[in-house]
Amino acid sequence: MEIALYKVEAKATWCPGCGDFAVLRALQIALASLELNPKDVVIVSGIGCSSNLPGFLNSYGFHGLHGRAVPVASGIKLANHDLNVIIAGGDGDGYGIGLGHFIHAMRRNLDITYVVMNNQVYGLTTGQAAPTSEKGMLTKSTPQGVLEGPVNPIALALVSGATFVARGFSGDADHLAKLTEDGIKHKGFSLIDIMSPCVTYNRQNTYQWFRERVYRLEEDNHDVLNMDQALKRSREWEDRIPLGIFYKDTKPTYESGEQVLKDMPLVHQPIDRTVELVKELIQDFT
Repeated sequence: MEIALYKVEAKATWCPGCGDFAVLRALQIALASLELNPKDVVIVSGIGCSSNLPGFLNSYGFHGLHGRAVPVASGIKLANHDLNVIIAGGDGDGYGIGLGHFIHAMRRNLDITYVVMNNQVYGLTTGQAAPTSEKGMLTKSTPQGVLEGPVNPIALALVSGATFVARGFSGDADHLAKLTEDGIKHKGFSLIDIMSPCVTYNRQNTYQWFRERVYRLEEDNHDVLNMDQALKRSREWEDRIPLGIFYKDTKPTYESGEQVLKDMPLVHQPIDRTVELVKELIQDFT
């Protein structure tokens, strides 16, 4: 399919140079490469600069509450698991306010792709410290420097049960598009943590800062099936920052093990079938 199929007339309103433009482009390329019909794709977001993305992509979209994108996406997937459900959010939305939802969705291994635009700052509210801001970073809310250490989303995803864990960089658009395609194609919970520089409020973690440090895992003899190796790589940051797939595993998804959903998606099931299941359930408890 042509990339134009996934474009809309509305122009993205991010600041010029924002890394989120590359994320939008990567999603369009990935959807076209996978030949997914826009009617079979749902983009869910919370609140933040990155969460405006559903309005710039031709598909179904749901712009929800701050930190609540994951439960909304989970409900959509369970209602109709034929849909390709993608979450687009930021580090504050996903790793801060929505962290509890994030962990449990990975633990359940729902077949959802979570694309996180990680700019290490709260950009929408003009530059406060975020869960991923580095210790000592000067921000509007931490004029003397961030006191606590940052969340490590890659390590967190690995120990929480995600079956596809990757990191991309907005400054490497082709690589990011391929990672996005692989994440959507994967059956299970996929996290793609994307270093998406905020050119307005984060003057520390710039494109140049990342370019001096990033390297590709696939070019460094990394085994994506090795959890211990993935955890070791997830701790790399100061001088070398790995990009690519950290870990990939094949496990049954939550929806494939749910008895009610085995035959067909919930939205396609006849009402009388649901009544029968309820009667069987009541009988089991009497």
